[in-house]
Amino acid sequence: MLNNPLITDAFGRRFPYLRLSLTDVCNFSCSYCLPDGYQKTKGDCFMSADEIRRLVTAFAALGIWKIRLTGGEPTVRKDFVEIANIISTIPGIKKLAVTTNGYKLPERAASYAAAGISAINISIDSLQPQKFKDITGHDRLEEVLQGVDACFDAGIKNIKINTVLLKGINDCELDDLFNFVANKRISLRFIELMRTIDNHDYFNKHHLSGTAVTNRLQELGWQEIPRSDGAGPAVEFTHPQSVGNIGVIAPYSKDFCKTCNRLRVSAKGDLQLCLFGEGGNSLRHLLQDDNQQHELEDAILSLMQFKPLSHFLHQGNSGTRAHLASIGG
Repeated sequence: MLNNPLITDAFGRRFPYLRLSLTDVCNFSCSYCLPDGYQKTKGDCFMSADEIRRLVTAFAALGIWKIRLTGGEPTVRKDFVEIANIISTIPGIKKLAVTTNGYKLPERAASYAAAGISAINISIDSLQPQKFKDITGHDRLEEVLQGVDACFDAGIKNIKINTVLLKGINDCELDDLFNFVANKRISLRFIELMRTIDNHDYFNKHHLSGTAVTNRLQELGWQEIPRSDGAGPAVEFTHPQSVGNIGVIAPYSKDFCKTCNRLRVSAKGDLQLCLFGEGGNSLRHLLQDDNQQHELEDAILSLMQFKPLSHFLHQGNSGTRAHLASIGG
């Protein structure tokens, strides 16, 4: 592992963490992301397993040591386990994680662990079955909760729950969600709803600042804990009477981008320099042969000089991001 990754931007930030989308396809229809479900578009040709191997090999050579597989829903790919196996054995990769909606997780958790996945983030936006169904379009809360237990049984020790904070929908469940991790070694993270091209009206109606969670945590005696190396953007809190932790991801907070340490590559091979940027930079033409690795590495390092200091969400500018299923958040 390189303690000081070679990948750096013009502002001196270093990047040990890559979020890699495997597909834009999602089998859920969450109200805040894909309320009408996934709509196939022309040119939906996602990277092959070999292209992904070449991509990750190059990033690992530049000091990336943490990979998170995202989507869409990454596990809808029939070769998902094969891809995980490939990535987990690439020299330099120390941590392989996945973000999933938990579909069929009870029966699949063991295969994920065997493929080298050591960390998993599971989306649970409500602990109330009907509300979960209303948000996701699927009556699968019990299955997803069973999947959490299956991950523990499979030996996956790093388990996180992702909950999108929705005003008027699940903000009344804060204390219940805090209590959910009281006896479980889980980090539950509240994610502030982000504005995209497709969700303006929904955002205006349901956006709630992450400070609502932070204030409630502080009222209940939770204490902020230091950020670990290679960690994502969550500010985490601990409580002496809770086994699990609570995190808050608040992209509208001051200096949110100051500690940015992650890059994103789309399922079609585009390097996304910012989640809410003005489009990606294609690397696909450099993923066709193993002999292109040095050229690929040079391209990545060159493009990093164009990474912006911050997003422009505060100005109402979400770039070209139509919805988060297209890059995995």
